Amino acid sequence: MSIITKMIVNADAEVRYLSPGELDQIKIFIKSSEHRLHLVQILTQSRDRIIKQAGNQLFQRRPSLISPGGNAYGNQMTATCLRDMDYYLRLITYSVAAGDVTPIQQIGIVGVRQMYRSLGTPIDAVAESVRAMKNITSSMLSGEDALVVGTYFDYLINALQ
Repeated sequence: MSIITKMIVNADAEVRYLSPGELDQIKIFIKSSEHRLHLVQILTQSRDRIIKQAGNQLFQRRPSLISPGGNAYGNQMTATCLRDMDYYLRLITYSVAAGDVTPIQQIGIVGVRQMYRSLGTPIDAVAESVRAMKNITSSMLSGEDALVVGTYFDYLINALQ
């Protein structure tokens, strides 16, 4: 849910018009939309690089994942792991576009712990893969842009821990 939607829902629940402060927040949100969409474009265009490098880092740090018996052992399971990383990067882009963590909350983390536990996937390894994606993404962006995007990675990492 975007900040605009939240303000409208709150105002409607209180049966009132948007306040001057809320209108100012909407102006700021709209002015920042071009910047957010630019960041989404960078992440989307760089997704293969981000996923590949983050996967390599994860498997170097945790070779047991790709060893016999590991959760990412074999081509199919490795591909599944990389697919999950791509899924989380996509959620990050949704949140950056929305300027809000709601896409991560509503799409990405509901029931994720139970799912990974039932699959025997170490949740800390999933969080580590997101952390690796954050580091790679941060190295590609300027300081301020890295901070904006990093906020959403951090939210997801904390939700996974």
